[in-house]
Amino acid sequence: MARRTRLLSALALAAAAALVPVQATAQPAAHQRPAPPGTPCGAPVKPASQMTVESCDSPDRIIEKAANIVPTPGQLAWQQREVTAFTHFGMNTFTDREWGSGTEDEKLFAPKAIDADQWMRAYKAAGVEQVMLTAKHHDGFVLYPSRYTDHSVALSPGSPDVVAAYVKAARKAGLKVGLYLSPSDGAELPHAWHARWVDEIRAKQAEGEPLSLPERMALEDGDRAPAGEGRFGNGSPVTERTIPTLVPGDDRAAAVRSGRLPTFRVKADDYDTYYLNQLYELFTQYGPIEELWLDGANPWSGSGITQNYDVKQWFDMVKALSPNTVVFQGPQGVRWVGNENGTARETEWSVTPHTTDPWTGLGSLPNDSTDPDIGSRDRILDPTVNYLQWYPAEADVSIRPGWFHHGNEKPKTPAQLMNLYEKSVGRNASLLLNVPPNRDGRIDDADVASLTAFGSDVRRIYGTDVRKQGPAPYTFDRIAVREDIRHGQRVERFAVEARVGGRWQRIAEGTTIGHRRILSLAAPVTATSVRVKVLESRAAPHLGATTLHLSTTP
Repeated sequence: MARRTRLLSALALAAAAALVPVQATAQPAAHQRPAPPGTPCGAPVKPASQMTVESCDSPDRIIEKAANIVPTPGQLAWQQREVTAFTHFGMNTFTDREWGSGTEDEKLFAPKAIDADQWMRAYKAAGVEQVMLTAKHHDGFVLYPSRYTDHSVALSPGSPDVVAAYVKAARKAGLKVGLYLSPSDGAELPHAWHARWVDEIRAKQAEGEPLSLPERMALEDGDRAPAGEGRFGNGSPVTERTIPTLVPGDDRAAAVRSGRLPTFRVKADDYDTYYLNQLYELFTQYGPIEELWLDGANPWSGSGITQNYDVKQWFDMVKALSPNTVVFQGPQGVRWVGNENGTARETEWSVTPHTTDPWTGLGSLPNDSTDPDIGSRDRILDPTVNYLQWYPAEADVSIRPGWFHHGNEKPKTPAQLMNLYEKSVGRNASLLLNVPPNRDGRIDDADVASLTAFGSDVRRIYGTDVRKQGPAPYTFDRIAVREDIRHGQRVERFAVEARVGGRWQRIAEGTTIGHRRILSLAAPVTATSVRVKVLESRAAPHLGATTLHLSTTP
């Protein structure tokens, strides 16, 4: 294994001095024979968002590659948008469920209004910079009038195009937009299979066996057939198709013929064609879309039906339509942090190892996303690893116990939200905070109050470095350390020291830094200077600004 590069990089934060990282000096890498010229391992390692690990790569070269994995422009912009508001709104809002069956009557979706401007005001009060709507959840109910299914708002009272209202309100509020389009789709379950499955569930219940959540929902809806055309997992052949697949009277026909709208030739089965057509609708009608969220859940996989997605065609089309869109679980996109608690690891790497090409699967991590170790040297140097990529974590959590609004639930307090912020954004992840509207089409007053107080606290604590509030000495109990991730993520261990009473004292330490690392002190410290020492790094580190903060009001 390559010897860890040990560095002693001091960033002295003098009383009135600007934060300028001192150039770090590194020990030379362990001795190794250079690769022959002309071989894949003989060329210089150049920064890239994805690299292949070659069979001839030495351990030192693999670590050098990891140190030079950098974000794409879309990923860099995404990581600077530290908090995203998730909006779970749909059929489940009106059936009081978390997961729907796909057999629901479209007329059940009947909000009194869609006050998307009110949603955005609530989100902005929390300091959110991006918002994301569930355009389609697992039940397959679509929040815009799609040409490819009747299970949509087109058959709901008033036919409200929720996606259009959402995007318009977000843009007006100056927020970036993400959309969630569930790959799993209960409305598209084959009808004959579904009827047999419901009979099996009834027999299972009669025997006193426990039922899963999807089974309970299907049983509640009885003999209603799925609302779609039976395309999910129906075993249809893979044939050549054109996206968009024009429908009778399609209003896009002239634009497609003239080339003003692009077309894509794909090889797909019925469901992949359906899904690609919906992606095409979203990106061409409602874009730009900064993040596409692809949930990996399949509620029916344990019941004998599944759909084999050809995700590379999805990724290729999204890349062609919107090059800077980051895809959750997609290549050079963003990844699940591994829990739904809104907290990241103490050691959170944005550089991850993969056994398979990230363009060919959802997620594609060799170890499960819930693993406590995602990107250590041991993981990167595992002999099964074939690819490295920039793949930062997104920490999702709901302000309420459920993801959809339920009247009997209460929101988290501002203090709880602040704790989540410091353990997500403060650990090199993005916070994806779900705040669901109610049946009236508004966000509850209690949620608004909690969001507003939370946002106020974040601005009060982290909006200003305490050193800008007066001369030294400075009192603080939070330290925010940053790497300039344009050059990658390299720091493996660091320490923070403060000059107190004329003497340097170590007051905090950590492992990874990344975009931002917040260190909370047990008690406030008063110091004249602070410095950051990088103790271990994969290559010469590039530190960003280090700032000092106080959580309590003086």
